[in-house]
Amino acid sequence: QAQLVETGGGLVQAGGSLTLSCTASGSIFSTYILGPMAWYRQAPGLQRELVATIGRFGLIKYADFAKGRFTISRDSAKKMIHLEMNSLKPDDTAVYFCNAKIAGREKDYWGQGTQVTVSS
Repeated sequence: QAQLVETGGGLVQAGGSLTLSCTASGSIFSTYILGPMAWYRQAPGLQRELVATIGRFGLIKYADFAKGRFTISRDSAKKMIHLEMNSLKPDDTAVYFCNAKIAGREKDYWGQGTQVTVSS
């Protein structure tokens, strides 16, 4: 089993903040070491795009639109990642997905997504 569950989505006004969380669980993630984890998002009519990644040892990369507004963090002991989003804009509206890999492997695991809606 491998499960990624995102929480924290919802409706927020432009300029507001929201924090998403993702928890990895199941036999796969309890048996093997978690590698990099990431947040992606997909807006209506657009392709899924990378928001931010965080490696097993804390190396972080952000998409340009996320720099200065979003912060990704990791709690390895709890097998969780978080995405703090500030100064939200209507074009941040999307389904946000959690992504994870097992260390040293290429297979991607995905959560079901959580809806973030930013109103103007």
